Amino acid sequence: MPIKLPPEAIEPFTRAWRHRELIRAVARREFLSRFRGSALGPAWAVLAPLIMMVAYTAVFSITVPQLAGGKSVTEYASGIFVGLIIFNLFSELAYRAPMLLHEHVNFVKKSIFPSETIAWTATIRAFTYGGIAFAVFLAFRFVMGAELPATLLFAPLLFAPFALFILGIVWFFMALGAFTRDVAHIMASIVPILMFATPVFYSMDQVPSRYAIWLRFNIVGDYIDMLRAIALDGVLPNPFGYLLLVAASYATFLFGYQFFMRYKSVIVDVI
Repeated sequence: MPIKLPPEAIEPFTRAWRHRELIRAVARREFLSRFRGSALGPAWAVLAPLIMMVAYTAVFSITVPQLAGGKSVTEYASGIFVGLIIFNLFSELAYRAPMLLHEHVNFVKKSIFPSETIAWTATIRAFTYGGIAFAVFLAFRFVMGAELPATLLFAPLLFAPFALFILGIVWFFMALGAFTRDVAHIMASIVPILMFATPVFYSMDQVPSRYAIWLRFNIVGDYIDMLRAIALDGVLPNPFGYLLLVAASYATFLFGYQFFMRYKSVIVDVI
């Protein structure tokens, strides 16, 4: 007997599918507009992460090789870069989400415009750049002679629930940001601090156990750990931990969507 999901569980997907052409067009426009006016244009999407990867490897090989903790400098720099790919995806959208409706106010004021699709287009844009950065990372590893593990095939199954988690965050802060611009200032203050509570420049193994248990509540850190495991160590995530992470991400996705839709009609009058 097939499992029938409740309408609330699939409504965000059905509405997105209904407006897929709009989402595709706006996402394409946002992707191209990011580098509008620059000589190299979209090529910067490749050059920026490549320059960052080379810079990290060079800096850590010269200045602080002791931080590698027994790993080669290239492995340590690669671990940081993987952490930044995930954290930058989160931080870019956490910074931007509270002001997204204000950015698109001309569209939102039109009653026929499905304002919930703004979260989809912003997330697609961010994940497009994140995907390019990850591809650059893999190419760099290959050129440097590192072995690319077969566990990398699991990467899409990691990015998919992370995208759902991010969408939930974006919908939630989009709604809050419509009522007060203070949310944008709060996020600008909190996100840099959150970076130090996320294993970007270190691994969870280096954190004392009495603190690690609290850091485990940081979902972004769990995604970083799992991506490092499959991309650098060739180790698949613990099945129970992965399913728990997927469940938490999907719950965030549904909560953010329902929160936004609850106040959608009011938002038009307050922005």
